[in-house]
Amino acid sequence: MEHYYSTQQKSPLKIKKINQKIRKQEFEFYTASGVFSKEKIDKGTLILAENMIIEKNNKVLDLGCGVGILGIVAAKLFDANIIMSDINKRAVMLAKMNIKINNIKAEIYQGSLYEKIKNNDFDVVLSNPPQTAGKEICFKLIEQSNEHLKNNGNLQLVARHNKGGKTLSKKMEEVFGNVRVIAKKSGYWVYVSKKNE
Repeated sequence: MEHYYSTQQKSPLKIKKINQKIRKQEFEFYTASGVFSKEKIDKGTLILAENMIIEKNNKVLDLGCGVGILGIVAAKLFDANIIMSDINKRAVMLAKMNIKINNIKAEIYQGSLYEKIKNNDFDVVLSNPPQTAGKEICFKLIEQSNEHLKNNGNLQLVARHNKGGKTLSKKMEEVFGNVRVIAKKSGYWVYVSKKNE
């Protein structure tokens, strides 16, 4: 059975455009069947987009980017240098379209987790991890982010606290030695861990 975290999607491609206000700015995104939260931006991604901490010109990785929402918001509002990656070929295609309609620059790769990511000097790694893909994948995402962040860089992750988020935050604390919560809404929590050498 295919999932939004499968490489190839077999469902017919039905593209639609959605509008969303994020941090008082209007955005347009293309979405389609066969990608995560195809009808509208899911709550977790929205909460992370509204609360993520990005500084001007930060180098940011949007991991498991889906149609590219987090990376595009970070690029547009903070002039961040964006790299995006997702395993889903259809999501990557839509993210490329979304980069164009939002008039931003970003690099985008199709691959599993950090497979295609050669950089290890990110200021921020952003993710709404694919919890339905299982704990092992999410743990790997957290562990390997440490290798791709520069010193004082941070991992910002959103999850439903009572539906696996608690476990992910414990893993973040184990890997980084710290974790803090910067936002809570509708059961979703945004966790941040900082890399300290």
